[in-house]
Amino acid sequence: MAQKLTVLVTGATGHQGGAVSRMLLKKGHTVRVFTRKPDSKEALELQRLGAVIYNGDMEDGPSLERAARGCDCLYAMSTPMEHGAKIEAQQGMNEADVCKKLGIRHLVYSSVAGANQKTGIPFFDSKLKVERHIQDIGVPYTIVAPAFFCENLLSPDSMSQLKKGHLTLPQAPGRKLQMVSLADLGAFDVYVMEHRDRFLSERVDIASFELTGVQMAESLTKVLGRRIDFVEQPIASVRAYSADLGKMYEWLNTTNYRIDVTGLHRDYPEVAWTPSFEQWARLQDFSQLRATLEAGRA
Repeated sequence: MAQKLTVLVTGATGHQGGAVSRMLLKKGHTVRVFTRKPDSKEALELQRLGAVIYNGDMEDGPSLERAARGCDCLYAMSTPMEHGAKIEAQQGMNEADVCKKLGIRHLVYSSVAGANQKTGIPFFDSKLKVERHIQDIGVPYTIVAPAFFCENLLSPDSMSQLKKGHLTLPQAPGRKLQMVSLADLGAFDVYVMEHRDRFLSERVDIASFELTGVQMAESLTKVLGRRIDFVEQPIASVRAYSADLGKMYEWLNTTNYRIDVTGLHRDYPEVAWTPSFEQWARLQDFSQLRATLEAGRA
């Protein structure tokens, strides 16, 4: 049985941190949730499940230190969504600095698959900057780098297209995309924490499976019972919305992730990897989508 850990989770009210927090709690570990929004429904739900809430900001060193003191591990992540890539990098480095200052035994940093390929994508490069800082200061670390999240397909924009019977992505129909489910990310991160010595100073890119947009649409057709067609979105329209996202999809359509998915699952069979995209889809709440599709059929 794994030693019970006390883990501070940053970004716990978001998708990644929430998945990690729930898995830690499920495994009986002590979870500290670090958030600027202690009264949010996500924070209150984690508190109901047994987490302890710490109010603070990743740009405020003292609040981060208070939350991290006495922890065995810090799960560190940051996001460019609110303040941009420059602030994201600073937040990640702040987390590493706190680990170093307090002598925390293990920093698990959530990066992104392919960041170490020098992609030129701003929110990949910001994570690479954090990775290098972690390595430079000598804190005990593991870097876990997830591929494209399956849950990106549940965004409002994606769902609006699915309601029309379209799976829309800016990639060629036959181009494979490596994807990871949040459940698999949470399970792998917790496995890393529970097996610290095995993963010290390691960087691991992770994915659940890889398939084309056409294959995704076929799986969704089976799950939803209604024809879903793949539609290739022009890169130009993505670039018009966000230059950074445009760069990411251009990279995915050319260089792409380079994860040995079969080897990854073989090496870590203890992680209950989601067996297929179709199985992932069957676990999602598509009730409203089904109702909309049925209404359109009538």
